Amino acid sequence: MRVLIIHCHPEPQSFNATLTRTAHRTLTEQGHAVRVSDLYGEGFQPVEGPQHYSDRADPAVFSPLAEQRHAWQQGNLPADVQREIDRLEWAELLILQFPLWWHGAPALLKGWFDRVMVSGGLYTSRMRYDAGYFRGRRALLSVTTGAPAAALEPGGRGGDINALLWPLHYSLHYLGFRVLPPFVAGGIQGHGYRYRNDNAFTGHLQEQQENWRERLMQVNQSRPMTFPGWADWDENGRQKADAG
Repeated sequence: MRVLIIHCHPEPQSFNATLTRTAHRTLTEQGHAVRVSDLYGEGFQPVEGPQHYSDRADPAVFSPLAEQRHAWQQGNLPADVQREIDRLEWAELLILQFPLWWHGAPALLKGWFDRVMVSGGLYTSRMRYDAGYFRGRRALLSVTTGAPAAALEPGGRGGDINALLWPLHYSLHYLGFRVLPPFVAGGIQGHGYRYRNDNAFTGHLQEQQENWRERLMQVNQSRPMTFPGWADWDENGRQKADAG
């Protein structure tokens, strides 16, 4: 299996980096081919704008979707975007590794979606959802949170983790991926937030690392999450009465 890890954390010694290294080592030992896209380390520029396009469809007014479509059709995508698309097309399993910041992914990861998921190329009006560009491929979120796992349950003070991750899960579904249930390492304390003493926290990190390793060893047995598809909606995009 070919696995691409999108690593999104600015600190090479962070626990997110530890989980990326754990994934790389575990999957490689299983015989899989693994590549890492280090968004911070490679200096990926997340802000979409006219500066990325030398051959504009409309030099007077910048429309991101129109310029993305034009660049795709002309084979003239920005080099960093083309690099990321090439990596995505190579992969059979996509892993997104990131911390939960302000109840969502880091801005860099959102900007990666904004720029890399090119309109008119990786999705069109019909090439979406269960007819998406990446249909048949799988995606998995690996997330760290400062809040402990119990606080991320429905009604918990940290917010329902399923609701917090829904935008990313649905975006991946939109692109055609089969989305696997996420791996969430909660209680990664620090910088004024403390739930365990130092010895207990060290043990907790080791446990989370082992849980991630075991999850990856069973990844081919993981059942995808369920999402609606084209057959479930009427012509206005509403759910049909008989949809499951």
